[in-house]
Amino acid sequence: MEEVKNTEEKSLNFIEEIIEEDLKSGKYRQVMTRFPPEPNGYLHIGHASSICLNFGLTLKYPGYTNLRFDDTNPVTEETEYVQSIKEDINWLGFVWQHELYASDYFDELYEMAVKLIKKGLAYVDDSTSEEMAAQKGTPTEPGTNSPYRDRSTEENLDLFARMKAGEFPDGSKTLRARIDMTHVNMLMRDPVLYRIKHAHHHRTGNKWCIYPMYDMAHGQSDSIEHITHSICTMEFVPHRELYDWLIEKLEIYTSRQYEFARRNINYTVTSKRKLLQLVNEDMSRAGMTRACRRSAAIAGGDTRRRRCAPSASTSA
Repeated sequence: MEEVKNTEEKSLNFIEEIIEEDLKSGKYRQVMTRFPPEPNGYLHIGHASSICLNFGLTLKYPGYTNLRFDDTNPVTEETEYVQSIKEDINWLGFVWQHELYASDYFDELYEMAVKLIKKGLAYVDDSTSEEMAAQKGTPTEPGTNSPYRDRSTEENLDLFARMKAGEFPDGSKTLRARIDMTHVNMLMRDPVLYRIKHAHHHRTGNKWCIYPMYDMAHGQSDSIEHITHSICTMEFVPHRELYDWLIEKLEIYTSRQYEFARRNINYTVTSKRKLLQLVNEDMSRAGMTRACRRSAAIAGGDTRRRRCAPSASTSA
């Protein structure tokens, strides 16, 4: 029995096995991870699992974890969520090495996009979202090329600069990667890298009116920070191929993405989007304040012994 117990204590999960091999082989001297939430809602129990995994690894192994806010969509982001997320991580007992934002890298990401254009690997597309969806094809049928796919490098550079300068309205143009419209992975069928959004950003104000998509920002931010093990949930498995493609074509530091199964609990909402809908549409307990309605999130309710004051709610 004692032997079985010792074996269980020494067992490693697959990410720990990868890390131990990487350290043993000398591939890395230390481990760098990151927790990269979007500041567009409150965290929930699924995020707590990711926080404990990312920060826990760098407590067990030499290295550190960054907190990086993926603030690439100014329409949905608020400073309130930034502060809430920081409080939740602190309450869980973790301390990040650097507080960073994808918006810290907007200038670098723009130059990376220019590099892709110069290499013939990206182009400005005037197709509407409906037209692009039709061009994508289906999982069993190949896509078709955009009529704007063969624009010259010079024209693409000019149009992208004018997009940045604010000459075009929202939705009129995008920057797309030039990969393969017949690729078996539909995410590799000329994905959008940049879109136009004339919206005030919570950190950069009105400096930018073009913003990188998730795939253009995430892997490159990992690379800039020299993240060694970029850990995310299984729904990002199809994104890994694009993650690797962009890093390879940009010739930047090679971060690696690893996926784990997300945590779900029966009869519990573990979707930030759905939790936010409950709050914004006032579908939670009648009369409760916005702060008290965080009870479904990490920081709320009796979990933290922070009951709402009687004055904060009314009887239903």
